[in-house]
Amino acid sequence: MSTLPSLYERLGGESAIAALIEAFYIRVLADPELAPFFRHSSMDRLRAMQTEFFCMALGGPIMYSGRSLGHIHHGRGISRHHFALFVGHLLETLKDIGCDTQETDAVIEHINTFANEITGTSY
Repeated sequence: MSTLPSLYERLGGESAIAALIEAFYIRVLADPELAPFFRHSSMDRLRAMQTEFFCMALGGPIMYSGRSLGHIHHGRGISRHHFALFVGHLLETLKDIGCDTQETDAVIEHINTFANEITGTSY
């Protein structure tokens, strides 16, 4: 009996996810509504942490070493609208790198599970 490879494996592992994150943040930083959230951030550190986070969240062997999402995003004024913009850029980036609909939907589904922690909401 074979098991389906993890999303991490299906997307190509750590190097492919790092490339995804790089392309993704080009979009995010070009968005006038999202760019201000990153004005005082070390983008190298952010990309490294996001790569770790995505690798872990998508079933890879890499452990996320950053602080909790709720702690990192608390008090930053990130609304559901901002989260939706962020996820929209992720969706477009996944399409641009050639992910099929099944993989794209699965990634978005996984990332959406963290919406409450990031926005500080409970619905």
